[in-house]
Amino acid sequence: MSSKDFALPRNPVVTHGLRRREFLAFTTGALAASTLSGCVPRATGGTSAQQGGTLDAAAYHASRRYLDSRFGRIAYVERGTGEAALFLHGFPLNSFQWRGAIERLSPYRRCVAPDFMGLGYTEVAEGQSYAPEAQVDMLVELLDRLAIKSVDVIANDSGGAIAQLLVTRHPERVRTLLLTNCDVESECPPAAVLPVIEMARKGEYVDAWLAPWLADKALARSEKGFGGMCYSNPSKPTDEAIEYYFAPLVRSPRGKAQAHAYTLGLEANALAGIGPALQKCTVPTRILWGTGDTIFSQSSADYLDQTFGASRGVRRVPGAKLFFPEEYPDLIAEEARRLWGVG
Repeated sequence: MSSKDFALPRNPVVTHGLRRREFLAFTTGALAASTLSGCVPRATGGTSAQQGGTLDAAAYHASRRYLDSRFGRIAYVERGTGEAALFLHGFPLNSFQWRGAIERLSPYRRCVAPDFMGLGYTEVAEGQSYAPEAQVDMLVELLDRLAIKSVDVIANDSGGAIAQLLVTRHPERVRTLLLTNCDVESECPPAAVLPVIEMARKGEYVDAWLAPWLADKALARSEKGFGGMCYSNPSKPTDEAIEYYFAPLVRSPRGKAQAHAYTLGLEANALAGIGPALQKCTVPTRILWGTGDTIFSQSSADYLDQTFGASRGVRRVPGAKLFFPEEYPDLIAEEARRLWGVG
């Protein structure tokens, strides 16, 4: 991974890659999104802290719930009321990635953030597939059991691949889609992940990479760690985030086995042939893309914009790397509210 990617400024300047037809469509987005979301009124009054407190690791842990299903015990966090939003995290993270966005968006939506099978605190049933298609099935059951008919989806990294499968297989379940740097048909998996898959095949990935990062937080944030690879700010990820992400994967044989199974589930191209379905998709879709990403190509943002039938264009975030949604939750919240037509 390149160590020369530059960090975002505190208030990053962004560029908007909207073609003329998308600009015209986006200017009417507030009305359309309000219709799609059932015209949910914007919550008024109070900061995110006043609406329920800051979601640090302790608060997030205390908020975690479990749903017993045929897939296993699905771990998730839920906050807010009204129409639902579904947050899909990246690899090898878990739903804690979205804590800042959830704080900011829970006044407007019922925010639901599950841990995928194989990552985080979800306990996977014996013999269960970890493939992206199975993750979609798990999400549908989770929504059904929570009596949620449709959601606004926000996704990152491998969670973006799962979001594309969800919206094409179950379009009636998705009102809007906000994608950040993620897999696309031509990069699923991206080349940078292939060595990780090979390590997982040998049962070595967790001990070789994740365990040293958990033991040495400075190493995790260095150019040799996932911090240097995937975050723009050298102070990120925080110690508590590293602990929250990797402890459940490193500190038990079951966690290691599940992490390796999730990784191997990334090997086959789950998005092969999805292009025509994306072209037919009528779900309003907005793309945020960090330009400092060394995992996914910049051209992949343009592919999504040109392929999705109801694209609302690309917003490029200068210098941002793969996991920038965790670093810049205000940006995620701003774009989500605009897409939803609530602010």
